[in-house]
Amino acid sequence: MPAAPECPLLCHSASRCPATLRVTAGACLTADGTLCLSYDVRGETDGIRIPAPLPSGAADGLWQHTCCEAFVAAVDSPEYREFNLSPSGQWAAYRFRAYRNRDSGFVPPAAPQLDCRGDAAGFRLTARITHELLPAATAVNIGLSAVIEAADGGKSYWALAHATAQPDFHLRQSFTLTLERP
Repeated sequence: MPAAPECPLLCHSASRCPATLRVTAGACLTADGTLCLSYDVRGETDGIRIPAPLPSGAADGLWQHTCCEAFVAAVDSPEYREFNLSPSGQWAAYRFRAYRNRDSGFVPPAAPQLDCRGDAAGFRLTARITHELLPAATAVNIGLSAVIEAADGGKSYWALAHATAQPDFHLRQSFTLTLERP
């Protein structure tokens, strides 16, 4: 998978942030339009819950536990996609017509390909999302984010940018990374 430059994700000020945790993420588009994502969670991970490996497949509610996320929108359209990528290997793909206006009839035409590798210092999740799952556009705005569940069940919310007093990954102001299709 092509290497994407990684940027630090910022912990939202309204959530509890494990002081020893560092979360980075990166994204790039390949020549065939595939979106390649990477997430790296490092630090004292014994204080967080990392989902156990499961067979790859679609699942709802992944964001309620440790989960990496990507929001992808065409530059000039209110429509966007949300991808939830669990260290377990499970995933979710949603289409929204506009801010939080989910298209309940959307059936993903393909499955994201996930790989998660863990060690004592954390985990690294990579994903390949084919162009069929993305909005049709020559340029896309992307929001990279993560939910980290603490051992006590509390959550911290991480993103490239936070635009409001409460965490909200769906806000277009949080889609701060722009990529052009090759």
